[in-house]
Amino acid sequence: MAATTPGMVCAHHHLYSTLARGMPPPPRTPTNFQEILELIWWRLDTALDLEMIEWSAKLGALEALEQGTTAIVDHHESPHAIEGSLSVIADACAEVGVRVTTAYGVTDRHGHDGALRGLEENRRFIEGGGNGLVGIHAAFTCTDETLEAAAGLADDLGVGVHVHVAEGPGDADAPQRLAGMTRDDWLLIHGVHLSDNHGLDGTIVHNPRSNLNNAVGYARPFRFRNPVAIGTDGIGAAMIEEFRLAYFMHRSADVTASPETAWSWLEHGWDLVPEARNDRVTWSYDPMDPWYLAFTPGVRPLEVEIDGEVVYRDGSPTKVDATEIRAKAREQAKRLHAKL
Repeated sequence: MAATTPGMVCAHHHLYSTLARGMPPPPRTPTNFQEILELIWWRLDTALDLEMIEWSAKLGALEALEQGTTAIVDHHESPHAIEGSLSVIADACAEVGVRVTTAYGVTDRHGHDGALRGLEENRRFIEGGGNGLVGIHAAFTCTDETLEAAAGLADDLGVGVHVHVAEGPGDADAPQRLAGMTRDDWLLIHGVHLSDNHGLDGTIVHNPRSNLNNAVGYARPFRFRNPVAIGTDGIGAAMIEEFRLAYFMHRSADVTASPETAWSWLEHGWDLVPEARNDRVTWSYDPMDPWYLAFTPGVRPLEVEIDGEVVYRDGSPTKVDATEIRAKAREQAKRLHAKL
């Protein structure tokens, strides 16, 4: 038996992190979230070049397709390969056949010039017709001037902002820093250390697996008045698995919790990327109902149709060679890891 749903949406991804698997260990073991950023992710993103970005995005898009995810909301950073990076990601995903909305995460970590280059990449991509948001890494890595410039650029371009918010305690003052800037079309990622009445507008994107991995705490997203969606923060794009974990984390805090709540968060992805509602995924399991899926591992897509085109059938993509993508991605991963 099989059932059909719209395409799944990953509301927060870092496609550049696809090549991180198997990377060399950091110089020392991180003992808190700030050190995880400094010793792992900020070392990795500075090592990226456009060729690495291309194959990382292709592999990430392929793996999304293999999990029934037809739309990715991506947040990118590559401080030594900024110019053109968003187009590389968009083209790579288009080649695989997966929808992507991308953004460059502006930051002052590499000086004011780096922040200006990030802003310009967002402007260039979106004004050129790219499907994007304006990205901000996080308030704690930006000056007030940069935050205001990013918010202003988003308003000028008529798009939202994609920003990490209060993921760790070092960004707990984000609501004060962002006060008066946020809009309903902003994506507020993580929100672990937000107060219940934080005063920010936008969708909060819950990333349960990543929050566990980084030991930043449980966001308890059910407490917010904001809409909630689900992302992976770069750990693949298996949204049925992420839904399942979101439910069990909710259940761990409230024995009366229903999987329907976590499923509603997953469904909100269709409000963020409405086109994905028209995509069609035929699954190996019926019914695709939250009460069943919460307790049924191994559900997989049999066929995926995006924008009227079958892009995945019988375990293989139809537009690209999966073996080639994996081989080229392994080559780029070796290059990347050698630089770390």
